[in-house]
Amino acid sequence: MIGRGAIASYVLDAIGGDAALNVVAQILRPGTREACPPGVDAVIATDDLGSLPVRPDLVVDCAGHDALRLFGAQALSAGIDLVSISVGALAESGLAETLEAAGRAGGGRLRLASGAIGAMDALAAAAVGGLDTVSYTGTKPPGGWRGSPAEEALDLGALTAPAVHFDGTAREAALRYPKNANVAAMIALAGIGMDATRVTLVADPAAKANVHEIEAAGAFGRMRFTVEGQALAGNPRSSALAAMSVVHAIRREAAPIAV
Repeated sequence: MIGRGAIASYVLDAIGGDAALNVVAQILRPGTREACPPGVDAVIATDDLGSLPVRPDLVVDCAGHDALRLFGAQALSAGIDLVSISVGALAESGLAETLEAAGRAGGGRLRLASGAIGAMDALAAAAVGGLDTVSYTGTKPPGGWRGSPAEEALDLGALTAPAVHFDGTAREAALRYPKNANVAAMIALAGIGMDATRVTLVADPAAKANVHEIEAAGAFGRMRFTVEGQALAGNPRSSALAAMSVVHAIRREAAPIAV
Protein backbone atom coordinates (compact mmCIF):
# COMPACT_ATOMS: atom_id res chain seq x y z
CA MET A 1 0.00 0.00 0.00
CA ILE A 2 1.39 3.40 -0.99
CA GLY A 3 0.13 6.19 1.24
CA ARG A 4 -1.37 6.71 4.68
CA GLY A 5 -4.10 9.30 4.08
CA ALA A 6 -7.88 9.05 4.21
CA ILE A 7 -8.26 6.77 1.18
CA ALA A 8 -5.46 4.44 2.30
CA SER A 9 -7.01 4.21 5.78
CA TYR A 10 -10.42 3.40 4.32
CA VAL A 11 -8.95 0.69 2.09
CA LEU A 12 -6.99 -0.89 4.93
CA ASP A 13 -10.09 -0.99 7.12
CA ALA A 14 -12.22 -2.44 4.30
CA ILE A 15 -9.87 -5.31 3.44
CA GLY A 16 -8.68 -5.98 6.99
CA GLY A 17 -11.01 -8.92 7.54
CA ASP A 18 -10.38 -10.59 4.18
CA ALA A 19 -8.33 -13.75 4.64
CA ALA A 20 -7.28 -13.71 0.98
CA LEU A 21 -5.58 -10.33 1.35
CA ASN A 22 -2.52 -9.60 3.47
CA VAL A 23 -1.00 -6.11 3.60
CA VAL A 24 2.73 -6.59 4.04
CA ALA A 25 3.99 -3.00 3.83
CA GLN A 26 3.03 0.64 3.72
CA ILE A 27 5.17 2.68 1.33
CA LEU A 28 5.75 6.33 2.22
CA ARG A 29 7.40 9.09 0.24
CA PRO A 30 11.13 9.54 0.93
CA GLY A 31 11.58 11.92 3.84
CA THR A 32 8.14 11.21 5.31
CA ARG A 33 8.71 7.77 6.80
CA GLU A 34 6.82 7.66 10.08
CA ALA A 35 4.85 5.21 12.16
CA CYS A 36 1.88 3.57 10.47
CA PRO A 37 -1.63 4.75 11.42
CA PRO A 38 -3.39 3.04 14.34
CA GLY A 39 -4.57 -0.46 13.54
CA VAL A 40 -1.81 -1.37 11.09
CA ASP A 41 1.20 -1.20 13.43
CA ALA A 42 2.30 -4.72 12.41
CA VAL A 43 2.81 -3.59 8.82
CA ILE A 44 6.29 -2.64 7.62
CA ALA A 45 6.66 1.08 6.95
CA THR A 46 9.30 1.98 4.39
CA ASP A 47 10.15 4.50 1.68
CA ASP A 48 11.89 1.93 -0.53
CA LEU A 49 9.84 -0.59 -2.46
CA GLY A 50 12.96 -2.57 -3.29
CA SER A 51 13.86 -3.15 0.38
CA LEU A 52 10.82 -5.25 1.26
CA PRO A 53 11.69 -8.68 2.73
CA VAL A 54 8.61 -10.15 1.03
CA ARG A 55 7.81 -9.63 -2.63
CA PRO A 56 4.20 -8.41 -2.90
CA ASP A 57 1.79 -9.70 -5.52
CA LEU A 58 0.22 -6.26 -5.84
CA VAL A 59 1.11 -2.64 -5.11
CA VAL A 60 -1.79 -0.28 -4.42
CA ASP A 61 -1.31 3.46 -4.88
CA CYS A 62 -3.58 5.57 -2.66
CA ALA A 63 -1.20 8.50 -2.33
CA GLY A 64 -1.62 10.72 -5.40
CA HIS A 65 0.38 11.71 -8.43
CA ASP A 66 3.78 11.82 -6.71
CA ALA A 67 3.40 8.18 -5.69
CA LEU A 68 2.84 7.04 -9.25
CA ARG A 69 5.88 9.00 -10.41
CA LEU A 70 8.09 7.70 -7.61
CA PHE A 71 7.09 4.05 -7.40
CA GLY A 72 5.12 3.16 -10.53
CA ALA A 73 7.93 2.22 -12.88
CA GLN A 74 9.82 0.50 -10.05
CA ALA A 75 6.91 -1.83 -9.36
CA LEU A 76 6.10 -2.57 -12.98
CA SER A 77 9.71 -3.21 -13.99
CA ALA A 78 9.95 -5.69 -11.11
CA GLY A 79 6.98 -7.59 -12.52
CA ILE A 80 4.60 -6.45 -9.76
CA ASP A 81 1.10 -5.41 -10.76
CA LEU A 82 -0.02 -1.97 -9.65
CA VAL A 83 -3.47 -0.55 -8.89
CA SER A 84 -3.50 3.24 -8.93
CA ILE A 85 -6.02 5.98 -8.30
CA SER A 86 -3.61 8.68 -9.57
CA VAL A 87 -4.99 8.68 -13.10
CA GLY A 88 -4.46 12.39 -13.66
CA ALA A 89 -0.68 11.95 -13.49
CA LEU A 90 -0.83 10.20 -16.87
CA ALA A 91 -1.55 13.59 -18.46
CA GLU A 92 2.07 14.55 -17.79
CA SER A 93 4.42 14.38 -20.74
CA GLY A 94 6.29 11.08 -20.87
CA LEU A 95 4.93 9.42 -17.72
CA ALA A 96 2.51 7.06 -19.48
CA GLU A 97 5.28 6.06 -21.89
CA THR A 98 7.71 5.44 -19.02
CA LEU A 99 5.21 3.25 -17.18
CA GLU A 100 4.32 1.33 -20.33
CA ALA A 101 7.99 0.67 -21.06
CA ALA A 102 8.56 -0.51 -17.48
CA GLY A 103 5.58 -2.83 -17.69
CA ARG A 104 6.68 -4.31 -20.99
CA ALA A 105 10.21 -4.85 -19.69
CA GLY A 106 9.28 -6.35 -16.35
CA GLY A 107 5.86 -7.85 -16.94
CA GLY A 108 3.93 -5.79 -14.38
CA ARG A 109 0.53 -4.36 -15.32
CA LEU A 110 -0.97 -1.04 -14.29
CA ARG A 111 -4.67 -1.16 -13.40
CA LEU A 112 -6.47 2.16 -13.05
CA ALA A 113 -9.14 2.33 -10.37
CA SER A 114 -12.28 4.05 -11.67
CA GLY A 115 -12.23 6.55 -8.81
CA ALA A 116 -15.14 8.91 -8.19
CA ILE A 117 -16.94 8.06 -11.44
CA GLY A 118 -18.65 5.04 -12.97
CA ALA A 119 -19.66 3.68 -16.39
CA MET A 120 -16.05 3.40 -17.56
CA ASP A 121 -16.72 -0.10 -18.87
CA ALA A 122 -19.54 1.23 -21.06
CA LEU A 123 -17.45 4.16 -22.29
CA ALA A 124 -14.47 1.93 -23.10
CA ALA A 125 -16.75 -0.51 -24.93
CA ALA A 126 -18.28 2.34 -26.92
CA ALA A 127 -14.80 3.48 -27.93
CA VAL A 128 -14.30 0.16 -29.73
CA GLY A 129 -16.96 1.13 -32.25
CA GLY A 130 -15.81 4.73 -32.44
CA LEU A 131 -16.70 7.82 -30.42
CA ASP A 132 -17.44 11.20 -31.92
CA THR A 133 -17.60 13.29 -28.75
CA VAL A 134 -17.01 12.86 -25.04
CA SER A 135 -17.52 15.62 -22.48
CA TYR A 136 -17.30 15.83 -18.73
CA THR A 137 -18.77 18.44 -16.40
CA GLY A 138 -17.64 18.46 -12.77
CA THR A 139 -19.66 20.50 -10.28
CA LYS A 140 -18.79 21.04 -6.63
CA PRO A 141 -19.80 23.43 -3.85
CA PRO A 142 -17.41 26.41 -3.76
CA GLY A 143 -15.60 24.99 -0.73
CA GLY A 144 -14.72 21.89 -2.72
CA TRP A 145 -12.59 24.00 -5.05
CA ARG A 146 -10.54 25.75 -2.37
CA GLY A 147 -6.83 25.24 -2.81
CA SER A 148 -7.25 24.91 -6.60
CA PRO A 149 -6.87 27.34 -9.53
CA ALA A 150 -10.60 28.06 -9.19
CA GLU A 151 -9.64 30.59 -6.52
CA GLU A 152 -7.77 32.58 -9.17
CA ALA A 153 -10.78 32.71 -11.48
CA LEU A 154 -13.61 33.20 -8.99
CA ASP A 155 -14.40 34.71 -5.62
CA LEU A 156 -15.63 31.42 -4.23
CA GLY A 157 -17.02 32.94 -1.05
CA ALA A 158 -19.19 35.45 -2.90
CA LEU A 159 -20.92 33.17 -5.42
CA THR A 160 -24.71 33.29 -5.61
CA ALA A 161 -25.10 31.20 -8.79
CA PRO A 162 -23.20 28.44 -10.63
CA ALA A 163 -19.98 29.70 -12.22
CA VAL A 164 -17.57 28.03 -14.65
CA HIS A 165 -13.93 28.38 -13.71
CA PHE A 166 -12.43 26.00 -16.28
CA ASP A 167 -13.34 24.99 -19.83
CA GLY A 168 -10.78 23.06 -21.83
CA THR A 169 -9.34 19.61 -22.51
CA ALA A 170 -8.97 16.72 -20.10
CA ARG A 171 -5.18 17.02 -20.29
CA GLU A 172 -5.31 20.70 -19.32
CA ALA A 173 -7.74 19.94 -16.49
CA ALA A 174 -5.63 17.09 -15.10
CA LEU A 175 -2.45 19.18 -15.13
CA ARG A 176 -4.04 22.32 -13.64
CA TYR A 177 -6.21 20.55 -11.07
CA PRO A 178 -4.14 17.55 -9.94
CA LYS A 179 -6.20 17.10 -6.74
CA ASN A 180 -9.57 17.47 -8.46
CA ALA A 181 -9.40 16.19 -12.03
CA ASN A 182 -8.52 12.49 -11.83
CA VAL A 183 -12.08 11.87 -13.03
CA ALA A 184 -11.46 13.87 -16.22
CA ALA A 185 -8.32 11.87 -16.95
CA MET A 186 -10.06 8.54 -16.37
CA ILE A 187 -12.86 9.46 -18.75
CA ALA A 188 -10.32 10.55 -21.36
CA LEU A 189 -8.33 7.31 -21.15
CA ALA A 190 -11.47 5.19 -21.41
CA GLY A 191 -12.83 7.21 -24.32
CA ILE A 192 -11.18 9.40 -26.97
CA GLY A 193 -8.04 10.62 -25.26
CA MET A 194 -6.74 13.51 -23.21
CA ASP A 195 -6.79 16.13 -25.94
CA ALA A 196 -10.17 15.34 -27.52
CA THR A 197 -12.19 15.08 -24.29
CA ARG A 198 -13.88 18.36 -23.29
CA VAL A 199 -14.02 19.32 -19.61
CA THR A 200 -16.02 21.99 -17.80
CA LEU A 201 -15.54 22.63 -14.09
CA VAL A 202 -18.20 24.49 -12.10
CA ALA A 203 -18.54 25.96 -8.61
CA ASP A 204 -22.18 25.96 -7.51
CA PRO A 205 -23.23 27.38 -4.12
CA ALA A 206 -26.45 25.33 -4.29
CA ALA A 207 -24.66 22.01 -4.82
CA LYS A 208 -25.03 19.52 -1.97
CA ALA A 209 -22.66 16.94 -3.45
CA ASN A 210 -19.88 16.58 -5.99
CA VAL A 211 -21.64 15.99 -9.32
CA HIS A 212 -19.92 14.26 -12.23
CA GLU A 213 -21.65 14.22 -15.63
CA ILE A 214 -20.44 12.34 -18.69
CA GLU A 215 -21.93 12.72 -22.14
CA ALA A 216 -20.75 10.68 -25.11
CA ALA A 217 -21.92 10.01 -28.66
CA GLY A 218 -20.68 7.63 -31.32
CA ALA A 219 -21.47 4.55 -33.35
CA PHE A 220 -23.07 2.91 -30.30
CA GLY A 221 -25.61 5.73 -29.86
CA ARG A 222 -25.65 8.31 -27.07
CA MET A 223 -24.85 8.11 -23.35
CA ARG A 224 -25.39 10.41 -20.41
CA PHE A 225 -24.25 9.34 -16.98
CA THR A 226 -24.35 11.25 -13.68
CA VAL A 227 -22.87 10.51 -10.25
CA GLU A 228 -23.66 12.62 -7.20
CA GLY A 229 -20.84 11.66 -4.90
CA GLN A 230 -20.39 12.16 -1.18
CA ALA A 231 -17.06 12.85 0.48
CA LEU A 232 -15.24 10.27 2.53
CA ALA A 233 -16.18 10.51 6.20
CA GLY A 234 -13.67 12.71 7.98
CA ASN A 235 -12.11 14.13 4.80
CA PRO A 236 -14.17 16.50 2.61
CA ARG A 237 -11.50 16.48 -0.12
CA SER A 238 -11.62 12.72 -0.73
CA SER A 239 -14.39 10.92 -2.62
CA ALA A 240 -16.06 8.00 -0.87
CA LEU A 241 -16.62 6.26 -4.22
CA ALA A 242 -12.95 6.71 -5.12
CA ALA A 243 -11.90 4.85 -1.98
CA MET A 244 -14.50 2.16 -2.64
CA SER A 245 -13.22 1.76 -6.21
CA VAL A 246 -9.75 0.92 -4.90
CA VAL A 247 -11.17 -1.79 -2.64
CA HIS A 248 -13.13 -3.18 -5.59
CA ALA A 249 -9.98 -3.21 -7.76
CA ILE A 250 -8.04 -5.09 -5.09
CA ARG A 251 -10.76 -7.66 -4.60
CA ARG A 252 -10.93 -8.23 -8.35
CA GLU A 253 -7.28 -9.28 -8.28
CA ALA A 254 -8.00 -12.00 -5.71
CA ALA A 255 -11.41 -13.14 -6.93
CA PRO A 256 -11.84 -16.35 -8.95
CA ILE A 257 -14.74 -14.67 -10.76
CA ALA A 258 -14.29 -10.95 -11.32
CA VAL A 259 -17.05 -8.49 -12.22
